[in-house]
Formats: sequence, C-alpha cells, structure tokens
Amino acid sequence: QVQLVESGGGTVQAGGSLRLSCAPSGRTSSRYAMGWFRQAPGKERELVAAISWSGGSFDYADSVKGRFTISTDNAKNTVHLQMNSLKPEDAALYYCAAKERTTYYSYYTTPPDYDYWGQGTQVTVSS
Repeated sequence: QVQLVESGGGTVQAGGSLRLSCAPSGRTSSRYAMGWFRQAPGKERELVAAISWSGGSFDYADSVKGRFTISTDNAKNTVHLQMNSLKPEDAALYYCAAKERTTYYSYYTTPPDYDYWGQGTQVTVSS
C-alpha cells in the first residue's frame, strides 16, 4: 500500500506564498505521475497542476497559471507546489495524487486517472 504524505499548508494573507510538498511512502514503485487537486466547500475537486514522472511535462488550471509552479525531485520522490500571489479564491483543501504505471512524459488531469491520494492539507487565504 502506498501513502501520500502532504505538508506545507497553512494560513496566509492575500498576495502571500506557500509551498506544498508531497512524498509517497510505503510500498512505492519508482515511477509516478503526480498531481495537485483542490476542493473548496460545496465545490467539486478540481485540478490545480499535474506533472509527468520525468518532470518535463506539466499542466495547470487556468486560474493558477503564472502564479503556481509544480516541480518534482525524483531523487527524493517528492512533488512540490509553489503557490505565489495567493488569492482568497485559492483557499481550499489541497490533495496530492499519484498515478503509477505511467510513461516518461505523461501527466493526468482528472481524479479518476490517479491511483493514490493524500489526506489533504488546508490552505486558507485571508483578504
């Protein structure tokens, strides 16, 4: 069984920054495509950013382009989400997700694509 451990959530003022991190633990394979999703109360879970195992392919939600950056550290099998210029509408529970059996350049943008999920880390943005 694979567990995803997230860290880095918290409360920040509008315009501030946070960095989320996520690492698989347990019975892990060597290759995962990773993604960050978020879910605000009363809303569906939505993609924030996704990245391939290689780190060379990625995608972002339009609402975060230019403000958020997803990256991987394959040596540590960790994915990061750097969030800058945070807005109140970015407040949500952020989930890390991992898909195994992936190819070098593939990333995935919908929740059913993923095999494993973290418990979520709360991001609160005050105006």
